[in-house]
Amino acid sequence: MRNISTTAALRGATTVEIDEKTEIDKAILELFETLLQENKIEEKDILYIMFTQTSDLKSRNPAAALRASGYGSEIPLFCSQEVEITGMMKKVIRVLIVFKTSKSNLSPVYLRRAANLRPEFIH
Repeated sequence: MRNISTTAALRGATTVEIDEKTEIDKAILELFETLLQENKIEEKDILYIMFTQTSDLKSRNPAAALRASGYGSEIPLFCSQEVEITGMMKKVIRVLIVFKTSKSNLSPVYLRRAANLRPEFIH
């Protein structure tokens, strides 16, 4: 049987406690590496990555944080601000990774306080 590759999208999110460049760098690295490990994704299979972050995070954009970690140099990255909703969680960074895979059982990753956004995916 031939392994047919398809395109998949995988979500994740994390939070930081304070808006500092080093904190965002650590959170992005933790989230990205966990998504790769949990889902056995190879960076070469990633087509593009989209990030959003809440408006209270201004010290670093997540694409720059990912590239600073040594990842993403050959991947198109896109960042935007999360839509503001009354009562929304603060200091949240979300990610959508689009990649090639033959797997069907993918595991979204929600770390730190972001686990409260999707408790069924707690790590």
